[in-house]
Amino acid sequence: MGLSTHVLDTMHGCPAAGMGVELYTTEGERATLVKRFTLNADGRNPDGLLFDHDSLRAGTYRLVFDVKAYFAARGVALPEPAFLDRVPLDFGVADPRAHYHVPLLVSPWSYATYRGS
Repeated sequence: MGLSTHVLDTMHGCPAAGMGVELYTTEGERATLVKRFTLNADGRNPDGLLFDHDSLRAGTYRLVFDVKAYFAARGVALPEPAFLDRVPLDFGVADPRAHYHVPLLVSPWSYATYRGS
């Protein structure tokens, strides 16, 4: 099924529309940028899957979410330096035939993730 992500802003109780995200493939300490995108009104990649079923490969990946810029753009008064800036999530894909959904629940002070469906 591929790879997808979804971000929910738990401070405001809504999708994190407008948040910048980067997707990387990783190998050891080396990270290679695959794409940059801005989340749509539903807090998802506007182009759909990050990798479709045929393109997803077993390996390691990193999603980087621009949390500080998102909340600053929403008018949230953040300390300097902000508690959270860019949040990286490193994860592995063992079975590229399965669907890997990587959601992020985030506020200016916390985040949580899990393998969704």
